[in-house]
Amino acid sequence: MKNIIEKKINDTRSVCHDVLVSMRRIIQAIDLHSRYLLRNYGLTGPQLVILQEMAKHKEISIGDLAKAISLGQATVTGILTRLENRGLVVRRRSNNDKRRIFVRTTEDCQQLLESAPPPLQETFMDQFNNLLDWEQTLILSALQRLVSMMDASALSAEPILATEPLTNTPNQIEEPVK
Repeated sequence: MKNIIEKKINDTRSVCHDVLVSMRRIIQAIDLHSRYLLRNYGLTGPQLVILQEMAKHKEISIGDLAKAISLGQATVTGILTRLENRGLVVRRRSNNDKRRIFVRTTEDCQQLLESAPPPLQETFMDQFNNLLDWEQTLILSALQRLVSMMDASALSAEPILATEPLTNTPNQIEEPVK
């Protein structure tokens, strides 16, 4: 009986170990992709997502852009400021409503996007969408359970894979969640 209990404990530890290793590999893959983008293209993952969405339109309002990529308008505005400073986007106030601002990509941006790889989440989404419904549901359920187990349910998160904060806002958590 003692051997059976010890085997069960060792099996549980082994599975837990494998789960932690898998989580770490996911984090590392996101981090490596982010560093690759920054080193080779001078862009973060969120910046690439924004630029690729903008490239689909001749011009788009900041609000519509934020909705299209599921980010807050303040987050998008902050990222656009950095992209504008680099000469990759141009802003224009609406002639009809001065509160409304439109953005478009520049020629430099178009050239950059021609050589840039797809965002990591795009590759993930393509593969995820090829899974059967039950497989998708199983993955979602397991990940939601992990979020709950790590007391991370209250954290705000956008559907963009990045290890760095999307913006530097004062309400971000500076200390690990307990």
